[in-house]
Amino acid sequence: MARKPRATKPPKAKAGPALTHIGASGEARMVDVSEKPATERLAVAEGRVIMTRATLDLIVSGNAKKGDVLGTARIAGIMAAKRTSELIPLCHPLALSKVTVDIAPDAKLPGCLVRASVKVTGPTGVEMEALTAVSVACLTIYDMIKAVERGVRIEGIHLVEKLGGKSGHYLA
Repeated sequence: MARKPRATKPPKAKAGPALTHIGASGEARMVDVSEKPATERLAVAEGRVIMTRATLDLIVSGNAKKGDVLGTARIAGIMAAKRTSELIPLCHPLALSKVTVDIAPDAKLPGCLVRASVKVTGPTGVEMEALTAVSVACLTIYDMIKAVERGVRIEGIHLVEKLGGKSGHYLA
């Protein structure tokens, strides 16, 4: 007769900073930012879309079947930053002051380097908006070239810099 395994408690986490989106009883919650001062905040994120040199040449020459890959991806990234709170459940809707999405073809990758910068004056940061802008711009590039190359990879999406707020300046 097989023994029934004993239930064990998970190990206790080491004391450290608490997760801000988790309530006392473990439920997901939106952070209350009503008491925080509105300050200028900036976040920069980047990522890469890796492809063959032939596919990159097609993008740079403007001969992709679906049209202007880089221009379309830039607009998609900007739109995504503005709609982040609709995509990420616990993000606050923000009146963004500025969103830029720059996409640089890079023959050494080969592929495209995507970089987004988002700015706001408000009580909470814009890291998620910058990361969302980069993610959607990269996905748009993939969508527009997938018929030519299925093996395209999206890599390295990360926060590069954050300014403003209580935690101060972060530089990767």
